[in-house]
Amino acid sequence: MDIDLLSKMVKELILDNDRVVLPGLGSFVAEVVPSTFSDKGYTINPPYRRLFFRSKPDEGNELAEFYASTNQVDRNVAERIITDFVAELKPLLHSKKVVVFPGLGRLRATKENTVFFVADEDLDIYPAGFGLEPISLKTHQETKEEVSAAVVGLKSLLAETASVAVPVEPAPVEPAPIPEPEPSIPEPAHEPVPEPAPVPEPDPVSTPEPTPVPEPVPEPVPQPTPVEEHPAAPTVVEEPVQKKSSGKTLWIVLIVIAAIAVLLLIALAVVGRVAPEWVDQFLYTPEELKILNYTIK
Repeated sequence: MDIDLLSKMVKELILDNDRVVLPGLGSFVAEVVPSTFSDKGYTINPPYRRLFFRSKPDEGNELAEFYASTNQVDRNVAERIITDFVAELKPLLHSKKVVVFPGLGRLRATKENTVFFVADEDLDIYPAGFGLEPISLKTHQETKEEVSAAVVGLKSLLAETASVAVPVEPAPVEPAPIPEPEPSIPEPAHEPVPEPAPVPEPDPVSTPEPTPVPEPVPEPVPQPTPVEEHPAAPTVVEEPVQKKSSGKTLWIVLIVIAAIAVLLLIALAVVGRVAPEWVDQFLYTPEELKILNYTIK
């Protein structure tokens, strides 16, 4: 027995089984992964079956039965052949850290000898998903057949919903409560109001006629003397005096100071060339001049 035969047997068995056991090493396990979205929800990926390896010890005789039926040998002999080959494969995996199963994938081991499986990219162990391809919602356009099928399905769904609908019984109406009569409040008794006593009318008294009063003569009102209007003096608008910019004066002062400094430097250089001894009197003390003159001699 070799690794090619073992790989073919595992691939053949995993199509109809969810688990294939390698005695003493672990088992191959297949599970269905549902549809997923990618490309920010614009692509629908179809479902598929992924294959991985579980290094936990497990019991199973699928490989032995398949080998016995294919090669027409006894089941015990087939179990011994499978067990011996896997026992030889285990130390090889721990030493080389990888065993290739042709057409299936690679069985790998970490530094701690933890075994895991890496399936081939083009591995297909999901016959029910044959022909399924990713659908892009960006470029997909529905055909007339798809639209008509969707409309028919919607009509049937509405018909089933209407037939299954349960009639709703009207809620019982409770009789309105009869209002209780309010207790009558006795009105207060009206006391008789005494009529006012009659007031005697006064006797008419003869009033004397008023004497006529002479009307006062109105005094003449003096007329105000007209005031001559003088023309208003014209308002004098003073024009704003333009202020001289101080920036120009500042620049002139700076230029003058710089020119004086340059002239002083030039004059100092000329005097130092013509009469260096006279200049040294201001720069050095008499003792320093003696030392300098001695050194120069």
